[in-house]
Amino acid sequence: MQTTDIRPLAVVTGASSGIGFQLALLAARKGYDLLIGADEPLAQAETELRMLGANVFSVRADFATRDGVDALLAATEGRPVHALFANAGHGLGHGFLDQDFHDVQHVINTNITGTIYLVQCVGRQMREAGRGRILITGSIAGFQPGSFQAVYNGSKAFIDSFALALRDELKGTGVSVTCLMPGVTDTHFFARADMLDTRVGRQGDKADPAEVARIGFEAMMRDESGVIAGWRNKMQVALSRVMSASRLAEQHRRIAEPGSGETPQRQEQQARPFV
Repeated sequence: MQTTDIRPLAVVTGASSGIGFQLALLAARKGYDLLIGADEPLAQAETELRMLGANVFSVRADFATRDGVDALLAATEGRPVHALFANAGHGLGHGFLDQDFHDVQHVINTNITGTIYLVQCVGRQMREAGRGRILITGSIAGFQPGSFQAVYNGSKAFIDSFALALRDELKGTGVSVTCLMPGVTDTHFFARADMLDTRVGRQGDKADPAEVARIGFEAMMRDESGVIAGWRNKMQVALSRVMSASRLAEQHRRIAEPGSGETPQRQEQQARPFV
């Protein structure tokens, strides 16, 4: 990695598209050089980011594995990381008993194990330097039992909680932690999770990933503990605090059950999903 002493370095995972790519764009515009990573091709993302004047380096790897995370860390070549956007993650549709356990484990290892391993490695370096910003992408899915997406929602409940706990542990160190909690966003998430036949997968008013990224980036720069992206999602989280768990799970079933997107819906039955 050819470095400069002028521009700070930001590391962004899940940066090939969606929220991760939009976070990388914001970091480039803010004056960061970029190390981006994903398990998908990154050439197009690199090209667009370089047009903004950033030095861009990329690592294509599977961040469900320690080897993948280690490859990303090695690519910094010891250069201090000023901002970490721990955004890599994916979902998995269908009922838990019908899922291949290899796929289940990959969701857990990407969303939880790989994420917290990366955060620990970079966070230690930041704490030693006495400065740094970490943005972790959680989800409002963490507030609701996710019928037909049980593993994903459970993984995001962990991440939402982990981010807030880590933030408290790092008080007074110069390192900030912010948790971005989006709802349904217009990304490749639903195709990759095999959920295009569901009501939530076919939902037409998904959030713009650029707007979601902006909300998270600005919250990180303001050193906020966490931010729920969008007023509708804020309302859903507020409702989740007063509704029973069984009712929340049933609500999620209506929008995530396979085939639910192919069934005519009555307006009064529509529910805002937690993803």
